[in-house]
Amino acid sequence: MKRSIIAATFVALMAGISALQGAPGAAGHSHEEGFSSGEPGNPKRPARVVLVVMREGDGKMLFIPDRLEIKRGEQIRFTLRNNGELEHEFVLATTAENLKHAEQMKKNPDMEHDDPNARRVAPKKSQEIVWRFTKRGTFEYGCLIPGHREAGMIGTIVVK
Repeated sequence: MKRSIIAATFVALMAGISALQGAPGAAGHSHEEGFSSGEPGNPKRPARVVLVVMREGDGKMLFIPDRLEIKRGEQIRFTLRNNGELEHEFVLATTAENLKHAEQMKKNPDMEHDDPNARRVAPKKSQEIVWRFTKRGTFEYGCLIPGHREAGMIGTIVVK
């Protein structure tokens, strides 16, 4: 009897781990299908540096700047500086992708990201993302920590 309970518990645990492997930030999460806006850049190649400041105040959460224009094929080195008192994220994707991901974040607000198009930045710290924009279109960067997007923490990127 004890063995069957242990075996059933093990099978349930493995099923749970398998289900989590598809979740962003979980072990096994991958972007084999590719990224909507391009691809991770090569840090050894030249890139235009774009400073994006994250902050909160007056009931709002902001990215500065909140709009960028980029040429297709251009490589950008985003320097992400959190001047706020709270942790913030920078997740580069389409609006639809970020909205879907934001719903997952509501269920798991401590989700860790290990994606080349996303960084979580601690207060008074900086991070970098090097990104090559290979596709034309309108994309966004958003903070998907629950409540932050709703407080205005969204930026737009237009790739021409």
